Amino acid sequence: DVSVIIEGHCDERGTSEYNIALGERRALSVKNFLTNLGIVESRLRTISYGEERPVARGHTEEAWAENRRAHFVLK
Repeated sequence: DVSVIIEGHCDERGTSEYNIALGERRALSVKNFLTNLGIVESRLRTISYGEERPVARGHTEEAWAENRRAHFVLK
């Protein structure tokens, strides 16, 4: 009975509009991967935060790599 929100995140490079779209594509890619594994699609929801919620501060390749991610929130 668990549902999952898949959050798509990006690094700070690019425009806000581009990063929101990129985060959405990232989240949808993860959703497709999970449904191909057999997880019921109705249990999965996606949202994009673009560059708005970084986990790593800084302007380095390492920080950017950490911020390009999908994050799972269980409901």
